[in-house]
Amino acid sequence: MTASRSHLPLSPDTPDTLGQADIAASLTPLVDITASGMAETNHIIIDRMQSEIDLIPTLAGHLIAAGGKRMRPMLTLAGALLGKSKLGKSGETAMTNAAKLAAAVEFIHSATLLHDDVIDQSDMRRGNKSASSIWGNEASVLVGDFLFARAFELMVEAGQISVLGRLANAAARITEGEIDQMILAGNPSAPIEDYYRVIRAKTAELFAAAGEAGAMIADADKPISDAICAYGLALGTAFQITDDALDYAATAEGMGKSQGDDFKEGKITLPVMLAWQDGSEDERRFWQRCLADGDIADGDLDRALSLMNKHDTITRSLEVARSHATDAGQIIAQLASKSTSASTSASGDVAEALIAAANFAADRTT
Repeated sequence: MTASRSHLPLSPDTPDTLGQADIAASLTPLVDITASGMAETNHIIIDRMQSEIDLIPTLAGHLIAAGGKRMRPMLTLAGALLGKSKLGKSGETAMTNAAKLAAAVEFIHSATLLHDDVIDQSDMRRGNKSASSIWGNEASVLVGDFLFARAFELMVEAGQISVLGRLANAAARITEGEIDQMILAGNPSAPIEDYYRVIRAKTAELFAAAGEAGAMIADADKPISDAICAYGLALGTAFQITDDALDYAATAEGMGKSQGDDFKEGKITLPVMLAWQDGSEDERRFWQRCLADGDIADGDLDRALSLMNKHDTITRSLEVARSHATDAGQIIAQLASKSTSASTSASGDVAEALIAAANFAADRTT
């Protein structure tokens, strides 16, 4: 299978200037380099999720306090750090606005999670009971809408209409992706390109917009904003494919949900599509009954896992994710290799942190 890739063209002769292959898979460098910005971002998040209606901060806080990797807001801050060097004293103002955008990105992401749990009827989120299972679907949808509204307030306050347009477009694309995923559900015979279209819209687009918005608010040169956008698309693609593979490979304690939830919900993901493609007629009838007809009996998840192991589709999916993660790292390495001045250079520390995060996206186990 050929992966679908949409980012800057890579030269086969691009030097591995940052020792990409030797950079360990880890979020720690990105966490460290964005620590001060994330402290400000977290303060904004806590402040802006407040309301006179007590249920709103209670429900929103339940989800946000559960944690998560916060990769999207960290990407916004990293994008701003890449452009900050040319701004001088005004760079601090740019970073303050970047923190507002980072909070907006986290609100957009949190709102989509609240809505997703309603649509998927999920009982668990990040190892805790989902908000919808505690407070009900209506409250979860409305609080999600509240967070969307807060996100747009913060975008406006950042004061750059082009950034507002970029993140607003991403929010629209996420909704399109969720609808597309709903249409794809129950159809394991669909072209794999349909799957890529879904994950690009519902996951990768926000990664891309988060990083690009940060670069834009810091007035980064276009090669930098284009590169962080392309990096985000590749990173988000790797992240989602890994997530879909881990749904069948990881434990509930690791993923914060039960193994095989995607199977029970009829979601069509890469491990399933590969098993369908390689399967016999009898195996395809099994996938049709379970996923298209929704007729899942005791023992069917075990058989699904057995078929995936037979065709090695979980490992193959993780290999595809790893190829996208490698692409993400190469985009940043290529940007660094072309640096000719302070105004067009990717800071070495930021670049290394982004490469480590890309490696983490495909190598993680949770």
